Amino acid sequence: MAIGSGLGAQVGIAAEASYGTFLAPTKFIEFTKESLQLKKTTAQSAGIAAGRLLPLSSRRVVTQREGSGSLELEVTNKAMGILLQSLMGTTVTPVQQGAGPAYLQTHTLADTAGKSLVIQKGVPLTTGVVTDKTFVGCKIVSAEFSCEVGGMLTASFEIDAKDCDETQTLAVATYPSMSPFHFAQLAVKTGAFGTETARDGIRKVSVKLERPQAVDRFYAGQAGLKKEPITNDQVKISGSIEMDYVDTTLDDLNTSDAATSLVVEFVGPLIASTFFETFRIKLPAIRFDDSPPTVEGFDVVKPTLQFTGLYDGTNQPVIEYISTDTTL
Repeated sequence: MAIGSGLGAQVGIAAEASYGTFLAPTKFIEFTKESLQLKKTTAQSAGIAAGRLLPLSSRRVVTQREGSGSLELEVTNKAMGILLQSLMGTTVTPVQQGAGPAYLQTHTLADTAGKSLVIQKGVPLTTGVVTDKTFVGCKIVSAEFSCEVGGMLTASFEIDAKDCDETQTLAVATYPSMSPFHFAQLAVKTGAFGTETARDGIRKVSVKLERPQAVDRFYAGQAGLKKEPITNDQVKISGSIEMDYVDTTLDDLNTSDAATSLVVEFVGPLIASTFFETFRIKLPAIRFDDSPPTVEGFDVVKPTLQFTGLYDGTNQPVIEYISTDTTL
């Protein structure tokens, strides 16, 4: 029996074969926080009956069901592929590097049609009994990756779900040995696409990808449940770089409003040959929006530059992930 607190909780995920169709979770995420919950829309009869002072309980109905919330976690060297595929949209098969155990996943920005998840969470009662909350038809509508001095690379995924099913059997969680990516492995590079160079003085970086979708596709004949959300706006990419003012390279880009390619890269231990555990975000064109350096006292000047990710006309944003995972 599990511990009767958050220590006994679990989250498992699986890629759906079709939107909203349950599959037993196959990957279990070591998460730090989640807020997935059922959202129901109710309607109450307003009918008048002589002498009745309260609305009649039997005439309240549930007209819509859906789910939403967030999943926060540390980005690890294994088991991230399903989430990255659902965010970026490309169907990915890990490619073996050399003849060893290293496999590269290349998640290129594409439409997310057909990319949905089952997310099953186990929520412990104080008795240690773990209750099942299974969310089907989960679409990632945004994700933010962030790392700062002394910290780990973290990710926060915002999720829209078709429904919450509490009749499934809670899967038995199993966890492979995993390690988180962290600040000591971080390099932030800018420059011409493909020849970016590492910048000095970086203290924190964050990148956010938003996948706008029509999440209100409730139609007659669907028992109050939605159909799969459809992309209904352009992708939005934004972020920030916090740094000590060691040189004017990024500040000059802010002044000129010139574009630069940005690579946010974490390189971990060697897997085999010349292939290392890697998590890499590649944005072929960003432009800085504001926050030039200001002097606010005696301390080192620390500008935080906000940026917007754009299309360079040729290359799409990509997340590259090298791990020992042979499948997503």
